[in-house]
Amino acid sequence: MKKLLSFRLGLVLLSASVLLTSCDDEDEGLAIQPHDQNAMMSIMHSMMDKMEAMSMNEDPDITFARMMIMHHQGAIDMSNEELSTGDDAAIKAMAQKIKDEQQKEIAELQAFISSYQPDQPADNTFNMELMSSMEKSGKQSDLQVLTGDTDQDFAQLMIVHHQSAIENSRSVMEHGTSAAIKEMAHKMINAQMAEIQELQEWLLANKSY
Repeated sequence: MKKLLSFRLGLVLLSASVLLTSCDDEDEGLAIQPHDQNAMMSIMHSMMDKMEAMSMNEDPDITFARMMIMHHQGAIDMSNEELSTGDDAAIKAMAQKIKDEQQKEIAELQAFISSYQPDQPADNTFNMELMSSMEKSGKQSDLQVLTGDTDQDFAQLMIVHHQSAIENSRSVMEHGTSAAIKEMAHKMINAQMAEIQELQEWLLANKSY
């Protein structure tokens, strides 16, 4: 975790350095916003901090469900920020769609936790895969070039967010035993792969740099 925090600090300093450089070259037309001042990045970091602090000493299906509730809440918070301060109608519509889907899935995951009887102990391999996915997601998000444009920042970071969810879902499909969780994970993979493609296409058509 210390390595991840050090990496984040380095990226914040790098972002600030790039911002100063961009200000000296107005012809570029690009103003980089330091990550510690970016609303979407703050939401991502808050989500990551909560996930990193989570206990991972339970059945893989339960661990996945608990982690994905936090992960989904991060997407909901990002979507709310987009709906409040974004401008692009297409991205706002996607944010509403993501919010609705993830709220529904949180309810399903909570119901699963309440009713499921764990049938295996904690799985160290599974836990290591989740931790690796978290670290990778943190680094990928900190490498994004953010400008303070809510629509573009949302699209970029939601792609990273979804990629992490897909990795976690694939891990539980391999290590979990619950048919219900595996079905939910499979649906998450399909839905979020499709949304990643939509977000990538929007960015290609609308990015300002």
